[in-house]
Amino acid sequence: MTQLPKTLPVFPLGGAILLPGEVLPLNIFEPRYLNMIDDAMAGDKLIGIVQTRSGGPADQPFIEAIGGAGRITRHAETEDGRYLIELEGLSRFEITAELDKKTPYRTAQVDWSLFDADRAAPDALLTADRERFTALLRGWFAQEGIKCDWGTVDAAPVIRIVDQIAMAAPFAAKEKQALLEAEDGRARYDLMTALLEKKLAEGAGGTPN
Repeated sequence: MTQLPKTLPVFPLGGAILLPGEVLPLNIFEPRYLNMIDDAMAGDKLIGIVQTRSGGPADQPFIEAIGGAGRITRHAETEDGRYLIELEGLSRFEITAELDKKTPYRTAQVDWSLFDADRAAPDALLTADRERFTALLRGWFAQEGIKCDWGTVDAAPVIRIVDQIAMAAPFAAKEKQALLEAEDGRARYDLMTALLEKKLAEGAGGTPN
């Protein structure tokens, strides 16, 4: 695979993470991010997704240091000028500095070295307790009224279930960030399991039983 870039355009997005091997659909409409997508499409098609955190001006909020990079694999333009894109997760990265580039969007100097394992063979979690994890997931989904195609869940590798739930479920931003920053698939599985146990103990809406 080609060498990863030392700088990356970053898209601050509250409540969204991108994990390696997963797909994140995005609806792009703000002019500066349309510009970012145009520039990415003309280059290596890579952008970084980073969660926002509290503080900073409205147009330049503080962002987390760890994000997920993805390659644009689908790009379509709507009649009203929006872009509908899909990002395929490639690797996580650490922002070491934001750059003062003359672009309307933010660009960062990034370090990939903490996450070399993201670009290796995926961790299949063959020894994970699927029955226990699925039972926790079913319990929490029922508690929160979340619908699910359980046939798809039962057919997927455990790590894919964990990663897709981490990205799609309505967890708090801090919980999503912790899942993103987990060392590897096993650590993310353990954290997700603990998180589901905690939520089941708290009850619907986060109220302790």
